[in-house]
Amino acid sequence: MDFIPIKTGKFTPPQDQGNLYKLLDGFLPRLKEKDVVVVTSKIVSIHQGRFVPAKSMTQKLQLIKQEADGIIPGHIHGLTLKETVLTPYAGIDRTNSHGYYVLWPKNPALAAKKIWRYLKNKHRLNELGVMIIDSFCLPLRWGHMGISIGFWGFHPNKNYAGKKDIFGDKIIQGNSNLVDALAALSGAMIGEGAEQTPLLIVRGFAKLKFTDKNTLAELQANPQKDMYTPLLKIFKFPD
Repeated sequence: MDFIPIKTGKFTPPQDQGNLYKLLDGFLPRLKEKDVVVVTSKIVSIHQGRFVPAKSMTQKLQLIKQEADGIIPGHIHGLTLKETVLTPYAGIDRTNSHGYYVLWPKNPALAAKKIWRYLKNKHRLNELGVMIIDSFCLPLRWGHMGISIGFWGFHPNKNYAGKKDIFGDKIIQGNSNLVDALAALSGAMIGEGAEQTPLLIVRGFAKLKFTDKNTLAELQANPQKDMYTPLLKIFKFPD
C-alpha cells in the first residue's frame, strides 16, 4: 500500500476561488483503478468561496456561533460539533490562508461526490474513491490528526459481525472504520505546516470495497447505541 502526497502550487483565497478542478488537472498524475484521492478541506473551502478576511477575535467568535452545529455554552472559543465531528472552532482555520478565516466546506459529502465523478470520468476508471479530510483533536490527547468529513465511491467500514475470531467464536459486533483510519495516516503524510501537499493518493489498500452508491449512512452511529452520546448533552444545539 502506498500513500503518495502530491505537491502543488499555493492555493490561496480569494484568487483561487473556483480553481479546484484546475488544480486537480495540473498536479494529479494518471490515476489507477481502486485509487483513493484525498483532498484537504481547506482547498475545497477556498474553491467554494468559504472564506472571509480575518479581522479580530470577536469576528472569529461570531463566525463560530454561525458555523457550529453544536456548542458548549461558555466555551464557545473551543470545542464544537460540526457535521458529526468534534472539532475546535467549528472547523474555522487561519493557517495557510494568507490573512483569511477559512470556513468548513459546504456539504463536504456532495463536494466529494462531484470530485469523484469528475476524476472517474476523466481517468476512465470503474472503481475510485475520494475523501475530503480535515484536522481534529482526540479527547485527552495532544496533537492534531486527520479525519474524514466527506467521502464517496466506497464503503467506509469493514464489518466483522457474524465472522469468527481466531478461536472460532462468532463476533457479535465489530466494525473497522477504514475511512477515518486512512484519513488519519493521510493527514500525517500531508502535514500541518508548509508542506504544500493538499492532495494525496492512497494506492493498493485491499480492504476497501468500491461502489457508486451513497454509503454515508454506514458511518453514522445510531445515537441510541453510541456510547459517547451521553457526553454530548453538554452541547447546545441551534433551533
